[in-house]
Parts: sequence; C-alpha cells; structure tokens
Amino acid sequence: MRCLPAAGVVGRGFRKAGLKKILFVCSGNTCRSPLAEAIARQVLPARFGEPAEVVSAGTSALGGSPASAFAIEVARAHSLDLSQHRSRPLEAALLRDADLVVTMGIRHREAVGALEPDALEYTYLLTNFSEHHHGDIPDPIGGSLETYQRIYGVIRECVESMADQLDRFDGWKPRPGRQS
Repeated sequence: MRCLPAAGVVGRGFRKAGLKKILFVCSGNTCRSPLAEAIARQVLPARFGEPAEVVSAGTSALGGSPASAFAIEVARAHSLDLSQHRSRPLEAALLRDADLVVTMGIRHREAVGALEPDALEYTYLLTNFSEHHHGDIPDPIGGSLETYQRIYGVIRECVESMADQLDRFDGWKPRPGRQS
C-alpha cells in the first residue's frame, strides 16, 4: 500500500506562493525528522486551517541516505510511507525559506543559529508544543524496534499538539505583506 501526502499538504520541492513552510530538523535526517515530516503531512490538513509545505533536514546528514529500516517499519505500521525519503543536509537557504523551524533537540536549534542566526526567531523544539514531553527527543538510531515505536509515539503526540496550536501560533517567521 502506498501512502500519499494528504490533500492540502505539499511535500518536497513543490513550494507554492502563500504556503507556510515547516522544516523539521534532527541529526541525520533518517529517523526523527522524517517521522515528524510524515506525521505532519498526515495530521495537518485536518487540524491546521491553511495549506503547508512540510520538509525535513539534518544537521549532520550526508544527503541521499534512506530513512532507517526501523523508521520505515514503524511509519508503515501507522499508514505513513518513508520508502522514498532521502536525507538532506541542513543549509542556510532551507532556514531562510522556512516559516517555522522545529528541531528535535537543543543542539539542532544551536546548529540552526550557527547557520542562520535570524532563524532562531522562528525556531522551536518540537517538545515546546507539548504539555507532556520536555527537552530533547532521544535519537533512536541503533536502537531496537521498540525504541523506535516509543520515539514515534512521542513525536506523534508532539506533532499533533503542534498542529492543534498552529492556527493561533504567533511564532511564525514574519513575512512582508503576510499576516501571521
């Protein structure tokens, strides 16, 4: 079964005028941020009042690597498809183009600031959107399937909470001529 992005949510490389762009950031862009990206594509259309482009990148990503096998397996169990995902390194241009940057940990936020200091104004930890989770989301790389399932649950809860808040969220990047 092939899982497609939900209507109203655009994937990589399809930036259209007026869309808000959300960038998820982790380390290698093979586990946490691809899961967050896929979950956001699934939940945003029903919970966020406007279309959004959702992408991900990694602070130490090599570029072109597939999602980890356990990330693909856990995603598939939740009707998400990471089979075509390829990692991409975090670059200043991605940060400048984003309207909201959401990191999996404080070190990722620091890397955002090192690349594009102005982006810190609209960069948040994913757990900032949750009442139940705080701090960094642990990296499951090298862990068991159960570890990936647990991390998926944390990311899912945080992304759903984030999606519920975006209509009234005031931390978007300011854009000339656009109301936040």
